[in-house]
Amino acid sequence: MAGKIVLLGEPMGLFIANEPGPLSEVNSFTAAVAGAEYNVAVGLSRMGHCAAYCTKLGVDPLGDKIVAAMEKNEISTELVLREEDKLTGFMMKNKVENGDPDIYYYRKNSAASSISAMDVNHLDLSDCEWLHVTGIMPAISDSALSAVKRLIERAEALEMTISFDPNLRPQLWASEKKMITTLNELASHANLILPGIKEGALLTGEETAEGIARYYHQMGVRYVVVKLGKDGAYYSEDQGDSGYSQGFPVAKRIDTVGAGDGFAAGVISALVEGLNLQEAAFRGNVFGAIQISHKSDNEGLPTREQLQAVIEKGTA
Repeated sequence: MAGKIVLLGEPMGLFIANEPGPLSEVNSFTAAVAGAEYNVAVGLSRMGHCAAYCTKLGVDPLGDKIVAAMEKNEISTELVLREEDKLTGFMMKNKVENGDPDIYYYRKNSAASSISAMDVNHLDLSDCEWLHVTGIMPAISDSALSAVKRLIERAEALEMTISFDPNLRPQLWASEKKMITTLNELASHANLILPGIKEGALLTGEETAEGIARYYHQMGVRYVVVKLGKDGAYYSEDQGDSGYSQGFPVAKRIDTVGAGDGFAAGVISALVEGLNLQEAAFRGNVFGAIQISHKSDNEGLPTREQLQAVIEKGTA
């Protein structure tokens, strides 16, 4: 059996408005669990992979809800830490008829933001083969950044594969310059990087997907897959194959939130299974299409059988 895929991040309570309009005027919400890395973990688990979530939660109802959601989705909780003096973060999302929803985060001084290098220093990673991180955790606090760096160091020492999704959150950084410098330094340790085209342009100064891939290959990254939205993705292996994978058709676009996370789950699951980068990019596109045809951040993520059914149908 393949080893565990470790994900470091902040899962959050999610309150989705049940009626359209400004969040300040909504009276009814549906509670769920979200967070970029959590969404990826759900996608990997539904594909039959063992995902282990590393995070810190408060000893509170939202923390309990998140742990229960992980267990329901068969995500390992052995790397979850609890903090009595901090609260679990949450977010709110409104309901829209067209376009993307408004999202508000309540995560300042959350339990996850207090995670440190010391917290991850003694975690048992002996049966783990892959580490996935994003640019979100490094942005939420200095101690979280130190935890990300330390976990990457440990992963490198254990010869784990490392994937990195920039997942830019400019509002969480002190400056754009610090964001770019920090995230590119982290990216230099990755075997796989998954930037969106706009993210990649900001981080590298390159305007094209090919230029973005070249920038990261020169940094030492083996695999680069650039997300192009409805146009699919550009994939490139250093000293290997490269090309474009067309976007997968979507019958009805409902909510784009979580599409990139679904894409990451598709690509990572494919590579873990030994598929090549072109096949991985295709699976990523299918996962992304499925995500935007559902309103929740992760409810539509497919099992292996559901994925095959969507591919055979030809549309998400």
